[in-house]
Amino acid sequence: MKHAFVCGIVFLLTSFCPEHHLHQAKNIISSFHQPPLRHDYPIHPVPFADVRLTDHFWKPRIDRMYTVTLPHELDELRITGRDRNFQLAALALETHVDTAHFCTEYPFDDTDLYKVIEGISYALMLHPDPLLKKRMDSLIDLIAAAQEPDGYLYTARTINPLHPHPWSGLQRWEKEEDLSHELYNSGHLFQAAAANYIATGDKKLLDVAVKNANLLCNTFGWGKLEKYPGHPEVELGLVSLYRVTGDVRYLQLAKFFLDVRGPGGSTYEQAQQKVVDQRKAVGHAVRAGYLYSAMADVSAFTGDTAYVHADRYIWNDIVSTQLYVTGGVGATSNGEAFGQPYELPNLTAYNETCASIANVYFNERMFLTTGNAAYYDVLERTLYNALLSGLSLHGDEFFYPNPLASMGQYARSPWFGCSCCPTNLARFIPVVSGYFYATSGNQIYVNLYGANQAAIHLPKQIVHLNEQTDYPWSGTIRIDIQPEQTGAFTLKLRIPGWARNKPIPSDLYRFVNTSSAPYTIQLNGQTIHPDLENGYAVITRTWKKGDQIVLHFPMDVRVIEANLQVKADVGRIALQRGPLVYCLEWPDNADHHVLNLIVDPHQHFTTLFKPDLLDGVQVIQGQALSARRTLEGKIQTMPVHFTAIPYYAWANRGPGEMTVWMAASEKSVQPLPAPTLAYASTIRASRPSRSLIALHDQQLPDSSNDHSVMYFHWWPEKDTTVWVEYDFKQPATISSSGVYWYDDHFTGGGCSVPDSWQLLYQKDGQWIPVENITSYTTDKDRMNVVKFKPVYTSALRMMIRLNKNYSTGIYEWEVK
Repeated sequence: MKHAFVCGIVFLLTSFCPEHHLHQAKNIISSFHQPPLRHDYPIHPVPFADVRLTDHFWKPRIDRMYTVTLPHELDELRITGRDRNFQLAALALETHVDTAHFCTEYPFDDTDLYKVIEGISYALMLHPDPLLKKRMDSLIDLIAAAQEPDGYLYTARTINPLHPHPWSGLQRWEKEEDLSHELYNSGHLFQAAAANYIATGDKKLLDVAVKNANLLCNTFGWGKLEKYPGHPEVELGLVSLYRVTGDVRYLQLAKFFLDVRGPGGSTYEQAQQKVVDQRKAVGHAVRAGYLYSAMADVSAFTGDTAYVHADRYIWNDIVSTQLYVTGGVGATSNGEAFGQPYELPNLTAYNETCASIANVYFNERMFLTTGNAAYYDVLERTLYNALLSGLSLHGDEFFYPNPLASMGQYARSPWFGCSCCPTNLARFIPVVSGYFYATSGNQIYVNLYGANQAAIHLPKQIVHLNEQTDYPWSGTIRIDIQPEQTGAFTLKLRIPGWARNKPIPSDLYRFVNTSSAPYTIQLNGQTIHPDLENGYAVITRTWKKGDQIVLHFPMDVRVIEANLQVKADVGRIALQRGPLVYCLEWPDNADHHVLNLIVDPHQHFTTLFKPDLLDGVQVIQGQALSARRTLEGKIQTMPVHFTAIPYYAWANRGPGEMTVWMAASEKSVQPLPAPTLAYASTIRASRPSRSLIALHDQQLPDSSNDHSVMYFHWWPEKDTTVWVEYDFKQPATISSSGVYWYDDHFTGGGCSVPDSWQLLYQKDGQWIPVENITSYTTDKDRMNVVKFKPVYTSALRMMIRLNKNYSTGIYEWEVK
């Protein structure tokens, strides 16, 4: 089950209103008689439209959102029938004929329209585009027509209420705590409506949202329907509506949805305890990230600190035991979830793009609560690496999972059956500039770096900042300060943890090599040494026009080691330069292989900017040993050069090998396989997959549920017969074969060892069973070897009978 969301407009009025829309926004909000908020975050982001990026890193990506990504996603909404669902729902309401069927896969597919509308709304605030607005308005018309008279809006039921989507149940909200996603859909609607209203002043979608929210207020609550949403999201949407309308019922309902969750519920849905009692990050990583973000919002806007108190424990658990070096979260595909502490496999890492977005939102909220730069250290790491990996350089292909190693089984896609990640990116990237600065009273926080021009509103004046830098390629940053009038205020410059020899605020990772030089700060040409508070260099003075700050962060190549409890990374290193984590990828290295390279962590690395490579990147170069296994089981090595690229840029040149964590010795390297009969064969199966290469990679797992080693599976198929086949490069005589099964059903997965299996060899175009001498076994945690009378053949096929209740998978298939 795949679903996720982005939190949208929690800070819409204070953070996302462009200055030229502010007067209009205030007039709009006044129509709701909005009272002053009793509580709010103590720190406020500077609105994204008040920060105009002029750099060569983020600005081109934002521009491609308008020119490529959003038009592409609008086309996909039509091609895949997501807009058709709203047409069918409207038709059912008009004609009272309910014989049609929901025409896409998931009941939350409605949200893809909402998220694209939200993204377009942001785009229009900066780049008016009549054609884009016309296409958006046509979607809004469809949505309004599909709403039921009492405000209910959920096409998976409205199209045919007697035969709704199987996840939905026969009654409204019957399966809300499990699969239906009715409230999840509402949350996305609320966020889109708030963004659209502020951007355009048009109330059509907002009226739809308010009508739906009022239905929820009348339905849910103490003494009413006491249910929590299986997928947290509506809480954030309700806060968005509260900020827009001032209707406190929406904030109260968001709080109710938090308070009614747990105890005794599913860990997958973070309902195992009351939210204020939770201390560990568990379950579905996207659900978790947005639940924790909602807890921070409700804490800020109600003044109840119990929620954010729990958040602090949860955040510490994530950064201490659950965070990838790229900033990704959600280690396992089994439930798209957090794994056990220090369970951070690379080849099978899930790291859903939406989970990275959730991690950014969670960390931003923790910063807004505390003013501690540690949260932005994590945010920056996630933003530049795990999150950005989800979007192709051209802007029209995406990743759902973002692994840290690949044998060629991963490739970007223009769309998915569950396309939460593409539509979430379309909402997130346009507002990246809103993360650069924040204010609290007379203080300006400089959180991220990149060339930009910003207008920052302080209580008594506007301060204009002009930042010039080639960050993240260069560590030199010049900030020209132009206050409207001479006056005192405080500038807080974030000094990234990586510039202070600390990659993240825990002992999960460490730099092997310390920086050769400290960071420096100059004020009007003079070196200064301001106090460092909570990760910020604090400069309080009377500022005048023409003042200038120059920061310099050393951009050495840093070698990273993981905590020894991270078994997947023992004996391995990663490379980082500035905020960017690097990887080895096949096109840049010898023989198009990288998993077999051994990199000495103590060598001198060189860097080179290549303007024509991957839209312009700084590469890291050095020496390595290329390892290959012989038929005798030994490892041979030979010296080679290596080139590493920023991780975010991988898989833009086709599928192939990639790794973030590089072997530092023969003990941890994955040598090129020996030229065995199986390795030289072509693999086919009843289910085509790039993961079939796992069958002959000569990498055995520690157990049948080892997620650090690649495997192939048939999930969700079960209770059927499947097959896999080796087509030999040339005919050979064989007499034994072994298979190592993948089995995760004891930990809640969908695969088990099969009921039975059988080998057939090809003779005269026919498949003939081998005459086995030993029995076919289906044991876990070992190689199951069967011996048979020798046969001379050009192909071998394995027929597998799947269990009635489970699918199965294979780590390795040997033939001798």
